[in-house]
Amino acid sequence: MIGDTVVIQKAGDVIPEIVDVKKEKRNGSEKEFVMPTKCPVCGADCVREEGESVLRCIGIECEAKLFRSIVHFASREAMNIKGLGFSIIEELLNRGLISNIADIYDLKVEDFESLKKDGKKFAKNLVDAIEESKNNDLYRLINALGIRHVGTKGAKVLAKWYKNMDNLMNAPYESLVMVDDTGEITADAISEFFHEDQTIDLINRLKKAGLNMNYLEDEIIDDRFYGMTFVLTGALDKYSRDEASKIIESYGGKTSSSVSKKTTYVLARRRCRK
Repeated sequence: MIGDTVVIQKAGDVIPEIVDVKKEKRNGSEKEFVMPTKCPVCGADCVREEGESVLRCIGIECEAKLFRSIVHFASREAMNIKGLGFSIIEELLNRGLISNIADIYDLKVEDFESLKKDGKKFAKNLVDAIEESKNNDLYRLINALGIRHVGTKGAKVLAKWYKNMDNLMNAPYESLVMVDDTGEITADAISEFFHEDQTIDLINRLKKAGLNMNYLEDEIIDDRFYGMTFVLTGALDKYSRDEASKIIESYGGKTSSSVSKKTTYVLARRRCRK
């Protein structure tokens, strides 16, 4: 209960484990603890996945996780807004210039000018980068939303499968579990995320801001890799993983993050001994 005196011991490396409750020390002021179903910060649903002990808030606009949500949204793997990094995002939040992800697209040059020594040039470049991000493919936006269990690869699959954001948002669970590489746990996470009021509000604001909500068809050079699945591992000499993935996909192939029975090739950097 809240207010109890307990005995703890170290479990594993650092995690404290409660081994006993000293009930004789209770004085009547203790209160029963009830696990919340709603986030105490933003009011969004709290979800505990099967097999996990942690309870998670799925509210994308929750103030308790807003900083990390925006950092991920702007990151290279997501919306790729060059110049919008940790320190700038932190400063924007501290100054009250943004309070959620959609506010990024309301920012103007004058909002950034005082954040750097070369203020005007920096501000112009950043506003241009924000504007350019509106034209990103749908998969980048899906990845940027930070849906649990959905990374870059999963976002690409969802974008190609559903073609636009509305189709994905309205997809029933029965449809989601049929998508390649999307199991029951991931389908649950996607369905719960898009049924949350905060998500719907954010998507509507991003639509009004002019962000692309449609899948941009892949440019297929030829189909020499059709039916093949490549796993990329380690650092490559000439390309980033994202660049290598695009090349493979442009020849009709697929990429995966892990080796399975479907893997055709594992692509790794070659190391030569002298």
